[in-house]
Amino acid sequence: MMAKAIILIALLLICCFETGAKAENFKYKDPTQRLNVRIKDLLGRMTLEEKIGQMVQIERVNASTEVMKKYFIGSVLSGGGSVPSKQASAQDWINMVNEIQKGALSTRLGIPMIYGIDAVHGHNNVYNATIFPHNIGLGATRDPQLLKRIGVASAREIRATGIPYAFAPCVAVCRDPRWGRCYESYGEDPKIVQEMTEIIPGLQGEIPPNSRKGVPYVAGKENVVACAKHYVGDGGTTKGIDENNTVIDRHGLLSIHMPGYYHSIIKGVATIMVSYSSWNGEKMHANKNLVTDFLKNTLHFQGFVISDWEAIDRITDPPHANYTYSILASITAGLDMIMIPYNYPEFIDGLTNLVKSNYIPISRIDDAVKRILRVKFVMGLFENPIADLSLVNELGKQEHRELAREAVRKSLVLLKNGKSADKPLLPLEKKTQKILVAGSHANNLGYQCGGWTIEWQGLSGNNLTSGTTVLDAIKDTVDPTTEVIFNENPDKKSLQSDTFSYAIVVVGEHPYAELNGDSLNLTIPDPGPNTITNVCGVIKCAVVIISGRPVVIQPYVDSIDALVAAWLPGTEGKGITDVLFGDYGFTGKLSQTWFKTVDQLPMNFGNPNYDPLFPFGHGLTTQPIKS
Repeated sequence: MMAKAIILIALLLICCFETGAKAENFKYKDPTQRLNVRIKDLLGRMTLEEKIGQMVQIERVNASTEVMKKYFIGSVLSGGGSVPSKQASAQDWINMVNEIQKGALSTRLGIPMIYGIDAVHGHNNVYNATIFPHNIGLGATRDPQLLKRIGVASAREIRATGIPYAFAPCVAVCRDPRWGRCYESYGEDPKIVQEMTEIIPGLQGEIPPNSRKGVPYVAGKENVVACAKHYVGDGGTTKGIDENNTVIDRHGLLSIHMPGYYHSIIKGVATIMVSYSSWNGEKMHANKNLVTDFLKNTLHFQGFVISDWEAIDRITDPPHANYTYSILASITAGLDMIMIPYNYPEFIDGLTNLVKSNYIPISRIDDAVKRILRVKFVMGLFENPIADLSLVNELGKQEHRELAREAVRKSLVLLKNGKSADKPLLPLEKKTQKILVAGSHANNLGYQCGGWTIEWQGLSGNNLTSGTTVLDAIKDTVDPTTEVIFNENPDKKSLQSDTFSYAIVVVGEHPYAELNGDSLNLTIPDPGPNTITNVCGVIKCAVVIISGRPVVIQPYVDSIDALVAAWLPGTEGKGITDVLFGDYGFTGKLSQTWFKTVDQLPMNFGNPNYDPLFPFGHGLTTQPIKS
């Protein structure tokens, strides 16, 4: 009898416990609760393992349901070129992201993961997306409102694939074009970089009036979380060597490299990514003074700070030599989310041990997790964790391609027009007997788009994605009676026997990204110089340079009639012909000083002995032809 009574009481207690648990108020799940109430409620329920899981961002190839559940992973990313399948559709992306998300939602507390991707000039990993000009070209437009519109279009294309987080914009100030990431910068002038942060309210949405400065803001399901990068000084390294050391005093750092972050924070940027580079010998990923004391405490940045790809490994030389130290240094410095694409179990074990042995206080972990949760709550991820198909038609949409075409037009800088000022070559005649189009970049969409396009390092050729090459744009623009002859690299003899009205020569750099683009000579690859020499020695020529930065052109300038810097224009080649043929005028201005020889570098406007080939701000203008 006694045993039966005990069993009955036990059953009653279990029922009461379950009823109580169901009745318990999960405030973090209630969108009507204040933000800080939700954060506090969820944080109070989390174990150490769940907290550390939130601080981890892994590569999609590792993000199985089992991994998401076992490690409570807080974020997943696609590295450059990491896609669900070749030429994946928007729906393919959505299915992949949702599958990973379901793994995150099946954990005890159901905290959704946030998926991030490098969308640095449009949704550049994704087949059929609109590829906008790289930032160096956008800086030449001097048009912040254009940047905001590009932000809006990019956000919609990113969300079209179910992704809510973009590692953009890069607010680096490129002080030396030898740097392989110079094209990711809007220019050498911090004022231009500040103005171009207007892309942030485009990506995230306009912050509400009277909102507190430094608090992240994401307007809704058509917007994405933005990321200002790479904090701080990445564009000022010695000789432009990527991930190297920026030698500058504190005043110089704050006045040249920091202003882009002031404006990003004011505009509600939700995340900031730390730079691989060092400042006066101290790795930024271990710099507590700049990450915690200055960024978080002085500037009151309330979003989360994320590492770069495997960057904490590189705190030591050689990388990963003392991983426990790298974990300790980066988390103590104030990093909140660590991008560890592959090596996450070692990181999780290492950080757990450091907390349990009191090397890292739990207050530091709580600060990181609060910031991550703040962004997730603000963006509505708890209410809408699963992506739907409502925006799939935004990907590569014609309206966005027209916007990219406008951006190309406005980014072009006319460096020279005519061998004498009173005899300009541009705008070109559409109706003429025969014209020559030459050069390695005239019929190569991959070269036109540059690095960070479909693949991390970019590609060559015309089958990488959909777009319009310069050659196709020329054929579509000239009069139907005009004969267009394309010869990639003609020899001088064959040209002398032919009668061309003029030639358009399109040459430049091959695609590259990051340190693969570092160059101490900045020469145009062969046969580019040879093509310029052969064609311009015989025919009136307009030379279009496709490049991620100023390159060596001084030896050829005298033989060239008209010279155009087209930067890395992206998929919409018609933006180039719009201006070459006078449907629109040239308006772009150099955002980067064009040097005479590499021996002058680094050389920026305002330097003593400033003696450029074309100064910062240079750009001839033309008037559109009235039809």
